[in-house]
Parts: sequence; structure tokens; C-alpha cells
Amino acid sequence: MEPQASDPNHPSPTGPSDGQLVSQATAGDRKAFDELIRRYQRQAVAVSYRLLGNTQDALEVTQDAFLKAFTSLDTLQKPDAFGGWLMRIVSNLSLNYRRSRKTRASVPLAEVLGPQEGGQTEAHGGGSEWMSAAAADPSRALEGKELGAKLKEALAQLPEKQRQAIIMFTIDEMPQKDVAEALNCSVEAVKWHVFQGRKKLREILQEHL
Repeated sequence: MEPQASDPNHPSPTGPSDGQLVSQATAGDRKAFDELIRRYQRQAVAVSYRLLGNTQDALEVTQDAFLKAFTSLDTLQKPDAFGGWLMRIVSNLSLNYRRSRKTRASVPLAEVLGPQEGGQTEAHGGGSEWMSAAAADPSRALEGKELGAKLKEALAQLPEKQRQAIIMFTIDEMPQKDVAEALNCSVEAVKWHVFQGRKKLREILQEHL
């Protein structure tokens, strides 16, 4: 549903654009950034809450996100894209916060990478057999500290949305619908990002498989 002009968290038709406010804030006008906060605070908290499920945590992360956005404002290449840029900051900080409070055993490499080939289902026997072999044979899987180090290094090489989709869907075990909302895309796009990301990870980690 489109936001109403009276919503304090969104610009009015006669008010300055996000790009204008970003330019003013970058030039030292703190009130301009305060206006950006008013426009996007509610949306930012909602995005963080979907990822964390706790209002207090969401408020804390949102505050950190606005602080990070303010200190990084001069790195924003497209000022009019402030809203999407901010939501990516919120999502990243929320995921970091979520993982920091969650103790989870190392995820099997086969679980992260999924089927080897043939799309996004396990209907193709090769993919399912590959996962089983990788999980069972230590020579084809990364374990313990090596898993964490190598997988983290490989994930860092992926495009942002592929990396986030894999982390949220596979490692954090979020439903595809929630991942789609967090990434502001369709469920089909999430599936594609996960598929492409896994394919790239297999290429990067080929020598360890």
C-alpha cells in the first residue's frame, strides 16, 4: 500500500526530496537528517523487528543504523536512494545482532551449498547424492574452524543480495517470505539469489569439495 502524504515517516508532495535532504545533511544541516529520521524511522523499526522479533532489540538496532547512515552519508552515491540504502544497513545490522545473540553449531557445508546442479529442488538425484556425500566424507567437506573461516571468506565475495539471501535463508533459517520482505524483492527473486549464490560458492570452494 502506498504511504499517505500525512505519514510523518514519508515525504509530503511539497517537501524536499530525500536527495535534497541528504545533500543538506552532508553540508552540515542536522535538521535535514532529523527529517530523514522522521520519514524512515517506522519503516526501519519494522524491518528490524521482522528479523529480530523483539521491539527493544529492533529499536536499538535502528538507532545504530541511523548513526551509521549519518556517519557514512558522504559515501551514498545516489542520494535519492537513501531509503533503500538505509534499509540495507538496518538489515545487515539486524542480522549481525541476531547472530551475536544466537549460539549455533557450525552449519554443514552441504546444507549451505544445497543441490550441486539442476535448479532449486532436490528432484535431481545428482544434487541430493552430492549433498549426502559431502556431509559424510570429511575429505569433501569443511569442518570446524576451517568451515567458518573459508565459508565466511567465500560469502564475502558474493554480490550483496546473494550473500544476504543465503545467510538469512540457509544459515539463519528464515522463511523465504521473510527473506523477500527483508530484501525488498519477490520470493522468486530470493530463490534465484540463493541458487546463484550457491553456484558461486561452489566455484570458490571447489578445491575443498
